[in-house]
Amino acid sequence: MAIQWFPGHMHRARTQIAELMPQIDLVIEVLDARLPYSSENPLIPDLSAGKTILKLLNKADLADEKHTKAWIEHYNSLPNTRAMAITGLDKKQVKSITKFCLNLFPDRGAQKKAIRAMILGIPNVGKSTLVNSLAGRMIAKAGNTPALTRHPQHIKIADGIVLSDTPGMLWPKIHNIASGFRLAASGAVRDTALEYFEVAEYTANMLLQLYPDEVKARYKIDELPKTGELLIELIGRKRGFLRAGGVVDVHKAAEILIHELRGGKMGRVTYETPEMKIEEEQALVILAQVKAKEEQEKKDRKKPQR
Repeated sequence: MAIQWFPGHMHRARTQIAELMPQIDLVIEVLDARLPYSSENPLIPDLSAGKTILKLLNKADLADEKHTKAWIEHYNSLPNTRAMAITGLDKKQVKSITKFCLNLFPDRGAQKKAIRAMILGIPNVGKSTLVNSLAGRMIAKAGNTPALTRHPQHIKIADGIVLSDTPGMLWPKIHNIASGFRLAASGAVRDTALEYFEVAEYTANMLLQLYPDEVKARYKIDELPKTGELLIELIGRKRGFLRAGGVVDVHKAAEILIHELRGGKMGRVTYETPEMKIEEEQALVILAQVKAKEEQEKKDRKKPQR
């Protein structure tokens, strides 16, 4: 199942961002430190038109530190890109964001001209919490439900910086199926828009591969099953989620797995690495080439024969 969620207000947000962008000096993109690649919006490079982008890997306290370090190095190696890891409620880390902006535009203070920064991010990445921390007051609604911010707003924060906050925005079609599952597992997609068991099965397989020891410790398992489906069933039995006849309630077990992962009960977990990003992007290019070839062959077959 491909994960897709692009309600009407997200389409409006895309239009509003494009209209505001010519006035913006700096783009701040908030990513989820557990899945930086999947939480990047592929629309932003086109929308930002070559402006400097600061990638903020938020929720770093939930992510695997060694992988976060690798992601920071990856982003800092890219043109017009800087990156830092933060936890949105850490005031010291939040102050470092304003410091970065001021260092990037050192003459603005003398000119008495505000630095215009736009903050972007997918739903439920912690953007609203970060905006409130930067502003030092409650500006944006914050919570664990995606898409609480519905309209752009402009906020004056410390040291002559004006921050344009925008609604959390996904993109019309998530081409990478694995990214769709990771986004769903993280909570970036409304639960009503996904099939819990399929997401949990993908997530269970991911955890078995990347964090087997954490799974053993969390669910008190001596010998891990070979598949995500079997892991979900085992979790259901261990937690007593049984229906009549001793049948496991796999939907309830799937919900528990997803909610405990989101809540950090597995420890510090990162869903993907820079190497995975490169491999998956290469696979997408090959897939696109195959599809283009098939489409061309289909068109050629429809041409009248002479």
